[in-house]
Amino acid sequence: MKKPVIQFQNYSFQYRSQAKPTLHDINLTLYEGEKVLIVGPSGSGKSTLGHCINGLVPFSYKGEVSGSLKIMGEDVRELDIFSLSKKVGTVLQDPDGQFIGLTVAEDIAFALENDCIPQTQMFAKVAEVSKMVEMEHYLDSSLHHLSGGQKQRVSLAGVMVDEVEILLFDEPLANLDPATGKYAIELIDRIQQDTNKTVVIIEHRLEDVLHCPVDRIIVVDNGRIVSDLTPDELLASPVLEECSIREPLYVKAAKYAGCEITAEMQPTHIDSFQVDGCKDQLIDWFEKVDPPLPKVKTESVLELKEITFGYTPKQQTIHGVSFSIEKGEMVSIVGKNGAGKSTLSKLICGFEKPSSGRIYYRGKDISEDTIKERASRIGMVMQNPNQMISKQMIYDEVALGLVIRGVPEAEIKERVWQTLKICGLYPFRNWPISALSFGQKKRVTIASILVLEPEVIILDEPTAGQDFRHYSEIMEFLVELNRQGVTIIMITHDMHLMLEYTPRALVIAGGAKIADDTAVNVLADSKLIIEANLKETSLFELATRVGISEPKEFVNRFIAYDREVRQKWQ
Repeated sequence: MKKPVIQFQNYSFQYRSQAKPTLHDINLTLYEGEKVLIVGPSGSGKSTLGHCINGLVPFSYKGEVSGSLKIMGEDVRELDIFSLSKKVGTVLQDPDGQFIGLTVAEDIAFALENDCIPQTQMFAKVAEVSKMVEMEHYLDSSLHHLSGGQKQRVSLAGVMVDEVEILLFDEPLANLDPATGKYAIELIDRIQQDTNKTVVIIEHRLEDVLHCPVDRIIVVDNGRIVSDLTPDELLASPVLEECSIREPLYVKAAKYAGCEITAEMQPTHIDSFQVDGCKDQLIDWFEKVDPPLPKVKTESVLELKEITFGYTPKQQTIHGVSFSIEKGEMVSIVGKNGAGKSTLSKLICGFEKPSSGRIYYRGKDISEDTIKERASRIGMVMQNPNQMISKQMIYDEVALGLVIRGVPEAEIKERVWQTLKICGLYPFRNWPISALSFGQKKRVTIASILVLEPEVIILDEPTAGQDFRHYSEIMEFLVELNRQGVTIIMITHDMHLMLEYTPRALVIAGGAKIADDTAVNVLADSKLIIEANLKETSLFELATRVGISEPKEFVNRFIAYDREVRQKWQ
């Protein structure tokens, strides 16, 4: 029988700064060699559960604990944070916040240096672990020159040198492109199989994590465990829908068609999903659902002509990129980490100047306009909220742009409160920003730009770290803005977002534009998917498997139908 490695018994926790407990009466046991996924909406307590396992609660995040928690058979009340770190290795959502060394080798070796391990043993261990995470050829590389996926592998290696028994991953897919995210899940799976470590993954992107097998899925809501089931059992239940957690798209499509999902149908993965009994219902549903209406063309609002740029004179990052965005469009810019997507947004906003080429706004050349002049027309929401936040309080941060523009105080208050409501932040309006999660900080930065009412908004990963409910709220708000004529450009790794909300996608690879097409066509092009590190949609595969002759059209109709259903629900 497998030995228990994590045991919560009647465990509750209340942060010192909050009036009510975040975790209520948690009873949960995880066993040696298990791979467990923890899901739940934002604010549900799943991150706090992770903080309890790795010792951040109560050592860094102070509060009141009741009940007991044992790690590897030892009561955490009798351990210090250092002792816990030797049992539980944590890979954070943002790897940059975890790095200590200047090079890959230095960072991996940090824990060994702390333990005064002899150099010969240290070199051997670093070589062994770096090979395990496929970073052995980058040991002398600067951490700042690595891609998002490579940084995450270094973080993983840094905790594995300690030979911890438990690996905890906090939102490992949040900042990764689709193909790199898929690779990360495969790497975690391989390491877990090779080492038999207990793996705990906290993640919003359920379908992406289920790319590889998971033993159990723990659903947390309102600080309580509401479900502890195998993936097949969970997907056959109504729990995910009840907790506003996104189901795999192929499962949702089968449900829309009236199919009853059972655990025996093995719905955990599209390849194992037994759809034979659902074929007729899916085909019938497809034939009855109306196709989406085509979007009417309007005038160009933003145009890039032959833009070239390099951070150093000898190395070009952007190579002759040209495209035009129409007024009222919603467009995705997609591609692998480091392809040049964020650099393009910096060039549009004036944070960087192109080496050659011109940028036009409503037909007028704005290449020489200042950042301030462009900001009155084009708003930019960065990927990392910490790079945008300058105030301590939420209200002050969202109001800052209006204050600088001299807007009357009464109007500032009304606009800020309305924007906070839309972004799901109104209950926290008097909170300090330091008390917020990464996802909540992201919403603050979106609110600080939305409140200014720009004509064009560029959002870099707008939904990273957001649960399905907040994802839907933010995106539906952006849709409403779009209906009012605001042009929206989204840099995203989320293929669901691209499909659901942006009829058009620009694909960037190696600093060049390699495609400008409908989102569905992009994800149906296997050559393009490989070149740009994208990921095929399970809807396309589902349609192909049930024999629908127009799988692209099936995807289009599902997206339109799903949006309509969720708008009614909201």
